[in-house]
Amino acid sequence: MHLAQLNIAKAKYSLEAPEIKEFVDNLEPVNNLAESSEGFIWRLKDEDGDATSIQAFSDPDIIVNMSVWSSTDTLKNFMFRTHHRNFLRRKKEWFHNIPEDSYVLWWVPVDHVPTIEEAVEKLDFLRSNGDTPYAFTFKSNFSASEFIESNF
Repeated sequence: MHLAQLNIAKAKYSLEAPEIKEFVDNLEPVNNLAESSEGFIWRLKDEDGDATSIQAFSDPDIIVNMSVWSSTDTLKNFMFRTHHRNFLRRKKEWFHNIPEDSYVLWWVPVDHVPTIEEAVEKLDFLRSNGDTPYAFTFKSNFSASEFIESNF
């Protein structure tokens, strides 16, 4: 099994605005870093090579990022032990706080490429039910075997 993740952010500014330029200018380098990281499998992309134009929610200011990794540890290593962490630390400059869960993790078969609809359904499930082996956060960090045993 592989680990899929969706995270969302509500931009404070238009992606063309100077206030968010540093974030936008670093999308490509950070995405390239992800793709070259150990454990990276796949990421959602639009024709520009990122996912900023993919509209998954009715609010046009919500942007999405979705990827698949070989394990929770490889995703965490990318997120917290690479240049990516510098942008995580600064997200309040560019994005509104979302009071509900803004990311979700779930296990997928190795030959499965998740869809944006699947990801949104997982996030909705997490928001309604809390962490379960079906859809979870790093707080619970369910294993693939726990997902399989749960009969979801």
